[in-house]
Amino acid sequence: MENSILDVIPEIPVADWMANFIDWLTDNLSWLFDALRDSGDWVMDSMTELLLLVPPVVFIILLTALAFFAGSKKWGLPTFTVLGLIYIYNQGLWEPLMFTITLVIVASLLSIIIGVPLGILMAKSEIANFIITPILDFMQTMPAFVYLIPAVAFFGIGMVPGVFSAVIFALPPTVRFTNLGIRQVSDEMVEAAQSFGSTGSQQLFKVELPLAKATIMAGINQTVLLALSMVVIASMIGAPGLGERVINALQRAQVGPGFVAGFALVVLAIILDRTLQGFNKD
Repeated sequence: MENSILDVIPEIPVADWMANFIDWLTDNLSWLFDALRDSGDWVMDSMTELLLLVPPVVFIILLTALAFFAGSKKWGLPTFTVLGLIYIYNQGLWEPLMFTITLVIVASLLSIIIGVPLGILMAKSEIANFIITPILDFMQTMPAFVYLIPAVAFFGIGMVPGVFSAVIFALPPTVRFTNLGIRQVSDEMVEAAQSFGSTGSQQLFKVELPLAKATIMAGINQTVLLALSMVVIASMIGAPGLGERVINALQRAQVGPGFVAGFALVVLAIILDRTLQGFNKD
């Protein structure tokens, strides 16, 4: 069989290039990664301990009250929240739940802190939009498991690499929706603000961001749920929480414990999703 013309092209050593690049980063920036890992572990351990200090009954009451106001003072979401959290406590998953909530909160906050300014930059600069868009496409299409590789290389195993991979995976929706929301603000509103002598920052913070709030919140909602899903996957590299219980059950082929932990994750995802949606309603 004749060789294809493609066979004469030498193999491009992409794997070697990436391996050398990661090795160079870990060799030259190990001090930075170690500092980030140690400080991140301390922050998240402290946050989890603080959450565990709150009695479960008090935590359930507070979250139910939050769900009540998010659900327009209707009882559907609060009832589900109470029953769901009681189920999680009853199954002995309260401590893993607190670890998962910590990881989701940290990953979501970091994604929002990074994502909103990036989205604003994309909306204000076509050059930034041109450069950042393909990067976001790459981040969203890359399989989630691939993000675990650099996370382990940089930070080892534990909570910090879990948050690192979750931020990369969950960041794009906040960036995209912030960019979209600002771009959707009508030209008439922008021109009206300019005609009254608004500065660029006043136009952004008093006109564009308030009008884009619903769209930005929709992106944040997606970011939180993606962070939750990635935190579960990150249990494969030592991130504690409900995902760890699912991974352990999978490795041991334990259907019952796996279903219990999986259903607890579903409960948490529904509570987060519906609560955020509720607060996003006008």
